Formats: sequence, structure tokens, C-alpha cells
Amino acid sequence: MRVLIVDDDALVCSSLKIILEKDPDITVVGIGNNGEDAVGLYNYLAPDVLLMDIRMDKKLGTEAAEEILRDYPDAKILFLTTFSDDEYIHTALNCGAKGYLLKQDYDSIIPALKAVAMGQTVFGGNIMEKLPSLLGKEVHNEFNGEEFGLSEKECQIIGCIAEGLSNKEISEELFLSEGTIRNYISSILEKLALRDRTQIAVFYYKNK
Repeated sequence: MRVLIVDDDALVCSSLKIILEKDPDITVVGIGNNGEDAVGLYNYLAPDVLLMDIRMDKKLGTEAAEEILRDYPDAKILFLTTFSDDEYIHTALNCGAKGYLLKQDYDSIIPALKAVAMGQTVFGGNIMEKLPSLLGKEVHNEFNGEEFGLSEKECQIIGCIAEGLSNKEISEELFLSEGTIRNYISSILEKLALRDRTQIAVFYYKNK
């Protein structure tokens, strides 16, 4: 996986490069320090994933992402920032970024990069908790998805996913095996033409 890092803190960039390249599947192909660098380097290097901060000089990361995605709709962009401002997260969701992590989620960076490279959408736990308010929805366990061809049990599982429950927690909540839960989730993803659990949660809140 070829990764481009863009962050206005040179120490963060060098630290991330060291951390990421400990994984044999990851190569850091370039480093930039502001939004303009992000656009220029993306055009030149065509990385598999762009790992980028949000608040930077010359051009915000979200502005750079919007520009890149206009020219490269399939670009995979993962934001890594210290800011959990609702406005930034909302913009990241709407512009088509594939993920949003806080820098404190150190252990999640490499798994998130790999998930994004495979086309999944990834949001850190703290960010997932904000989705209901960002989308103007309340969390309820029950969800009516008949119009989407979903069964009552599938709707219950979607509600549990939206609350951030793991497969193990859902199995305990609904008295089903984890294998059964996995099968239900696969069915839900296929019916809704979605790729991952985060997209299921976003779908839930948008259709409440």
C-alpha cells in the first residue's frame, strides 16, 4: 500500500512515516505539510491512500480533499487530526473522505489505512458517537426498514450497529450466535449495497 502523509507538523510526519513503515505492506511515498502540498503531491504520486490532517496552512485538509475528489472521485482519503469539531466531521462525511480518526487513536491508524485501502469507511469511536447529532437523528434500537426489503431482525441489528455495538455485544443483546450476526450483516450489506458497518450506521441515521 502506497501512502501519502500530509501534516503541518514535521515531527508528526516523520513519526508517522516510521510507524507506518514498520508494517511490511505499507510504503510512505511522500510527505507534505499543507493543503496545497496534498493536492500537488496527490496529482504527482497517485497514492493508494492519502493520510491527512485537517487544519493546515494555505488550504484546509477538507478543502484539499474536495479538490482532489473532484478530479479523482475514487481517491481514498483518511483524515488524522486532533480536532473533533462537528463542522469538520460533517464536511469530511459530505466530501467523500473514507475515514476520520483522532491522533489519540494511535493503535487504529494502520488497521484504518488497510480498511480504507480496501474501500471501507472508517470513523474512530469518538467520531461514531457524534453521527446521530451531526445527522440530526436520535438513536433508537427499533428501525423500520420494510421499504428497503429488510426483515425485523435485520432492522434490530442495524439499530445495534448504529449504537456502536460489536458483533459479540449484538449476539448477547439478541440471543443469537456471533456467526448468525455476521450472516445477517452480510445480508444487510448486500441488500443496501453498502460496504461496511460505518455505512450501515450512516444509512440508519439518514433514514430514521
